[in-house]
Amino acid sequence: MTRGMTWPCFPATWFGRLSMAFALLLICVDAYAIDSERAFEEPALQARYEHLTTQIRCLVCQNNSIADSSAALAADLRREIRDMLAAGREDSEIIEFLTTRYGDYVLYRPPWTPRTWLLWLAPLLLLAAGIWVAVRIVVARSRLPIEDEPPRTRSG
Repeated sequence: MTRGMTWPCFPATWFGRLSMAFALLLICVDAYAIDSERAFEEPALQARYEHLTTQIRCLVCQNNSIADSSAALAADLRREIRDMLAAGREDSEIIEFLTTRYGDYVLYRPPWTPRTWLLWLAPLLLLAAGIWVAVRIVVARSRLPIEDEPPRTRSG
């Protein structure tokens, strides 16, 4: 690229480049603002709100909390939590309401109940199965005879 040539969509002057960078920065800031509702005035209530929204899974995204999700359902759940906190409900009441409505899957840390035993024990069961298979392979190979000489090939 020779001096003085620019890309068709990129401004040639420093002012044009600076204004384009500023416009891109404004777009990024707008995309970062997920929770558009105003925060609580009371810091303790705001802390409870933030804690609850990070503990609840977005049912649309499934890998994000509702605090990090821009899905419409996550916005509705944040609004619902905000309304319940403003009404004076306890955290346990809010979590009970959400689990009654959406099931234990809505929680990042589901409770230890008979319905979730497999969920909690699955990693240990898979680890035990892997160890059992590895031990079986090692034992089976240790019983094989050791060959001192390489196998002979028949020449015809």
